[in-house]
Amino acid sequence: MKTEHLGIGLSVGVLAGIWTQVSIELELITWVAFIAWACFFAAGGGLTGLSKGLTGNLSGVAWGWAAGEVADAMGFDGALAICVAVIAFFLCVQASIDVLSFVPAAFAGTAVYFGTAFAFWDCVIALVAGALLGLASELVGGRIQARIPTGRRSNHAAVS
Repeated sequence: MKTEHLGIGLSVGVLAGIWTQVSIELELITWVAFIAWACFFAAGGGLTGLSKGLTGNLSGVAWGWAAGEVADAMGFDGALAICVAVIAFFLCVQASIDVLSFVPAAFAGTAVYFGTAFAFWDCVIALVAGALLGLASELVGGRIQARIPTGRRSNHAAVS
């Protein structure tokens, strides 16, 4: 059996269980953090994954909020669809800024904002928690992995 993912698997598993319980107790949106956690790893992990994943997620929430506000002000059927079309354009164009260059995180941020029925602060809190959980799981997973023996032991006796 290959063991190269045991450390991260153990850390993610334990932290996922803890997050689920804590988020339920604090009435936070559990699933939103898992989206940010995934964005952390998809953006490359480490400080780059943290910054690009989280800033992308938060920009998506901000664009989603703007779309909702403008659509409400427009006040006609189809206004939200028009606003979403416009922000989808900006979610892509903002990728010319390095820290916002991970486009999937921006779309994920907008999606979770809409998916929570426009719960702005609840999304922001859960996204930040998820990104930090990503970083924590990577760091803890690396430490666990470093303690797991690699390679096969040889049973060959030394020949004299």
